[in-house]
Amino acid sequence: MRHYAFIDYATQGYIAMVAVIILALHGDAVPAWGWLVGAHLLCLGLVHWLIRASAARPANRVLDFLRNFYPVLLYTGFYRETGSLNQMVYTGYVDPTFFRMDEWIFGFAPSFKFMETFPQTLVSEMFYFSYFSYYLMIVGVGLALFIRERRQFYHYVSVVSFVFYVCYTIYIFLPVVGPRIYYRELVDFDLPPDVIPAEVPVFPVSVQAGPFYKIMAVIYHNFESPGAAFPSSHVAIALVTVYFSFRYLRKIRWVHLVVAILLCFATIYARYHYVVDVAAGALTTALMLPLGNWLYGRYGMKTPGPPSALGALTEKL
Repeated sequence: MRHYAFIDYATQGYIAMVAVIILALHGDAVPAWGWLVGAHLLCLGLVHWLIRASAARPANRVLDFLRNFYPVLLYTGFYRETGSLNQMVYTGYVDPTFFRMDEWIFGFAPSFKFMETFPQTLVSEMFYFSYFSYYLMIVGVGLALFIRERRQFYHYVSVVSFVFYVCYTIYIFLPVVGPRIYYRELVDFDLPPDVIPAEVPVFPVSVQAGPFYKIMAVIYHNFESPGAAFPSSHVAIALVTVYFSFRYLRKIRWVHLVVAILLCFATIYARYHYVVDVAAGALTTALMLPLGNWLYGRYGMKTPGPPSALGALTEKL
């Protein structure tokens, strides 16, 4: 295990933990549980091979790339998998409880009222772009740090992955879709009539006309995992990336912070999340970021890795 670091322990630990959860709890909720467990075992073997092969051949550029980015390449698969596993403990979704929590706190449903109050295309596009910027934050900060300084990148990808794995674990046990569950045309699930709000407002035509609304519709149709709303990983991970901008990429930190704040509001405006999801996402960052930093400090990679030929271009960031 000499070549292992915190990111490897965290990733391998998550893969193994989920395999054990499937074995213990699959019941009738996961018909293909054997294949999933086998896939997890195969993934464990491949990641271990990659770590050892990269250490044995450090000059191999393909192995070097995969060694650094393999957790990022697994995010989507892990995320989508939670949607196949979140019925093992709880059958259905707990959205009515979360919807009522928002109503109890505010006296109305913010996830419905926000868009109704500001249906203008310019406003909606600002929020939908902010929501879309989540993907730009993850990739952009990661690439900037990879190009600039490998140790900073190792720190970044280790903590981001750790927070992702915490969110994914919660999704398996607490399935919450978000306000879109009340729109049958958006989410293929029938709630009992007695838990559906008396009024479910439509999406205004002015909102649907925007290009970023359409981009997010395509992304959600193809990549969204049902039941992965609490805590909001959009909020949790966006705030983690802001932390790394303030720590390592200080020239963009304030712009990054403003966009991340808009993203937090966008999760409610675009009816992806309840306010309690957003609060839970921020709390997840507040708790897991210090823990991730401590674990990285104790078990993180100690060597800078191969120098980057492009590092000088970002030296002054």
